[in-house]
Amino acid sequence: MVLKHKVLALAVASVCLGMCAVANAGTAPLASQQQDTQTTSSSNTKTDNNGKSDKTTDKRQPQKMAAVQVNGFVSSIENSTALKRNANTIVEAVSAEQVGKLPGVSIADTLGRLPGLAVQTVDGRPQVLTIHGLGPDFSTALINGGQQVSTNNNRDVAFDQYPSSWFDNVVVHLSPEANLIGQGLAGTVDMHTIRPLDKSGPEAAVNAKYIGNSMSELSPGKGVSNHGYNVNGVWVNQFADHTIGVTLGVDLENNPSQIEHQAPWGYPTDSNGDYVIGGSKNYGITDSMKRNGFLATVQWQPNEFYTGTIDITADNFKEVQQAKGMELPLGYGPDGMTYLTPGTVSRGFVENGTYDHVNPVIRNDFNSTTARVYNFNWDNKFHINENWSADLDGNYSRATRRDVNLESYSGTGYYYGPNAYYDPATGSVTGSPHAPSGSFGFNELGNGMLYVDPSMNYGSGMVLTDPQGWGAGNKVVQEGFINAPHTVDYLANLRLSVERDFVSGPFSSLQFGASYATRNKTYNIDQNFLTLGGGSFSATNTPVLSAPFSGSSCAPLAWMGIGSMQCYNPFSLIANGTLTEVPVFMSSLPLPPNWKVRERDLNPYVQLNIDTYLGGISLRGNVGMQVDHTNQTSTGERVAPGSDVTGGHTDLIPVSGGTSYTRYLPSANLIFGLTDNDDLRFSAARTIAQPRMDQMNASQNVSGNITHLASTDPNQAFFSSNGGNAKLLPTKADNYNISYEHYFSGPASGYQCNSADQKNSDLCRSGGGGGYFAVSGYFLELSDYIDPNASYLYDFSAFVPSYLTPAQAATLGTTQGIVSGPTNDGHGYVKGAQVTLNLPFNLIAQPLDGFGVILTGNRTKSSLVYGNNPSPITVPGLSKWVANGTLYYQHAGFEARISDSYRSSFLGEVSGISSSRIEQTLNGGSTYDAQVSYSFEHGSFKGLTLIATGSNLSNKIFTTYQNNDPRQTQTWERYGRTYSLGVSYKFQ
Repeated sequence: MVLKHKVLALAVASVCLGMCAVANAGTAPLASQQQDTQTTSSSNTKTDNNGKSDKTTDKRQPQKMAAVQVNGFVSSIENSTALKRNANTIVEAVSAEQVGKLPGVSIADTLGRLPGLAVQTVDGRPQVLTIHGLGPDFSTALINGGQQVSTNNNRDVAFDQYPSSWFDNVVVHLSPEANLIGQGLAGTVDMHTIRPLDKSGPEAAVNAKYIGNSMSELSPGKGVSNHGYNVNGVWVNQFADHTIGVTLGVDLENNPSQIEHQAPWGYPTDSNGDYVIGGSKNYGITDSMKRNGFLATVQWQPNEFYTGTIDITADNFKEVQQAKGMELPLGYGPDGMTYLTPGTVSRGFVENGTYDHVNPVIRNDFNSTTARVYNFNWDNKFHINENWSADLDGNYSRATRRDVNLESYSGTGYYYGPNAYYDPATGSVTGSPHAPSGSFGFNELGNGMLYVDPSMNYGSGMVLTDPQGWGAGNKVVQEGFINAPHTVDYLANLRLSVERDFVSGPFSSLQFGASYATRNKTYNIDQNFLTLGGGSFSATNTPVLSAPFSGSSCAPLAWMGIGSMQCYNPFSLIANGTLTEVPVFMSSLPLPPNWKVRERDLNPYVQLNIDTYLGGISLRGNVGMQVDHTNQTSTGERVAPGSDVTGGHTDLIPVSGGTSYTRYLPSANLIFGLTDNDDLRFSAARTIAQPRMDQMNASQNVSGNITHLASTDPNQAFFSSNGGNAKLLPTKADNYNISYEHYFSGPASGYQCNSADQKNSDLCRSGGGGGYFAVSGYFLELSDYIDPNASYLYDFSAFVPSYLTPAQAATLGTTQGIVSGPTNDGHGYVKGAQVTLNLPFNLIAQPLDGFGVILTGNRTKSSLVYGNNPSPITVPGLSKWVANGTLYYQHAGFEARISDSYRSSFLGEVSGISSSRIEQTLNGGSTYDAQVSYSFEHGSFKGLTLIATGSNLSNKIFTTYQNNDPRQTQTWERYGRTYSLGVSYKFQ
């Protein structure tokens, strides 16, 4: 399979090279037609969109891109190409097909098809981006240049939280520049909303679509459905003689998904030393993501000296999951291996067999996420005179998130083991068990799914209980559990920049300025057991071991062989008092979970913009320096000595820490115009990625070993701990990029530029965008990379009075000890190459006008070494092979396209306990999407577009695995195909 997809990626690259040669030969005569459009004549004076006059010399000028005011996928491609071509750095870009409509299912889906980018699916929706093989920890997201906060417990942005209808274009900066504040180590995603005064007149559009899934509703319940919708509208207008502009946007969405989910417990070895399934958590999940978004932009340009812009975005996001299923304690159940009868064994792995005496845990769970994201930006541009301008910009971004992850258990009865149960009267394990009679035949399918054949019917006769005695260690009958994390993240930034233009010389302008930002993030979590009647086991208290309930028969796991089971609403059982919440602390967590991180960043910068000639070769770009000075602090907690962490009344002691640092970040971007259609781009820069915020948690779980009291060796000291590290430094990268780009000359495909387009758009002024061919390479040398499983020396002096008596303190050998936590001891590299072909077929033959193809092949290699460990690993989030292909056709209002996105296996992040993120190896594969639409270009229905879309048409299975063995599945999910039917109307 790996060889197959390597060949596929090589084939894509070969096709790109071959078709490029054909297209280049076919378009050579057109090159001269474009020569004059790319060169500004001597002593010419041009006026930009802000009314500012620039005196230019005889040199090729970088043009300011304004979107072509037309509809269709082809216009999006060609506007995106113009954005890429006119940039002074190495970028990838995507432009709206029309006002309020980006191509693709979502922003994440659209960006994931750009060269050098890949997307990870979460809960059936594209969400997390990888840039040049580096995961979401190493990139940042901006809206109109303002850095975005995150709704999770780290920094990475979930792109599905932003309505795609808000944005006119999105630019991904693959190479940094000094004036780019908030840049990421691997890349920066800058999303741009519509600027009303950049439009030549009023525009408005309304889009509506119905969304459905190919799977039936797996787990019906309140708040979820198998059907959904998306309705959005955008209105743009100008007033007061085009001096005031307004953009308003509304987005309402209910996006459903169905998830067949398995999470095997692991793979122990049987008596023959063969790996075998040890248990599995299995769900049928019905998920609905609801979102209400609002956008408002007001621009005021009373004269040529001032332009003010206020942007406000608000997004209310709620995701609900009804998750019903069953946990199967097989090999990891009490004496489970005793009752294993293995069947077929292949290469040390038991592919099928039978487990007897299985007592499953029937699950009726509920998960919800409520998030709100707000952004406010106020930008003030001052044109002082022909040579001087300034920009004062303030932005505020805030995100809050609340999760409820509720588990509820039922089964055949309370059960602690095959020969005993927990006796509440004595507080010990004794007596006769409730003997399970279940038998499960299992079969590991070739796609990684576990298929079972149970001997019992679980559709009746079940009771509320603790089927596996999970609460016995905490002296409760644990009939369920509630995790409720809460996150608040806000960032305020103020930036002042000044620009001095030059009339002559190699530099077109000098920019300098500074930005000051403060960011605060807090994470708190409440945890409660669900019990029958409350209370704990003791000699004087006997909690209820089981209770009947009324439910209904359901079959959420029919897809894996399990028939009917009993389903119910756990919230109704809490409301009527059947289930009682009992507080608990640090359940399944290694240390106190609540923390707060505060950062204050000062970023002065200076940048020289280049625009000159070297002989007959034009040269543009920039060189500069940005300085990052950060002061970071973190507060957390530790458990007071002697506290009972199981009683819900744990005494906590505050813990704090922090550090400050300064990093100098030089950058250079040079673009050599070899010909009018050929650019060679080179970039060199130093970039950083600030530490994960959950790793900066100052909380500690301190312990003392009395046998090491007198030891003077910190590695064998009395004190030790595990926790975060508030003194973490950012990961650094020396980032090098080179790109050769050949732009095909030719007419704009599929439409005619109107008079307004000719005036406002570089694309139309240059005669159209005929596509391009690009080959690029990149190398990132990583240092100070954060090792999440390291250890560091720590002074425990502050803990001595709490843990030791005066006599013990007198004999203490050292206050130094080891903390198991993250450190900056990693180093390595990421390197790769990519080939892209964006080819309209009319460049090959005019009868093929309207057809086109976009192909990208990407090969990335990495090496990462932690500390003194000589064995390198692959950088998390990196796929060696990424390939994207889109074949499209557009003519006379009709559009059709099909896309394939492939990435090889990679180490990625999935949701863990309490909404934490854990790393697992994700299996690669292809995802196919398609869209067909028709736009009425004449008559009464002019402006109306009918659209049909299908995504995940291959019904790709999402899997993670361990030990480099795809048979040892850790997560298995299937989402089904998603279809939508919609209409779009653009007011003419």
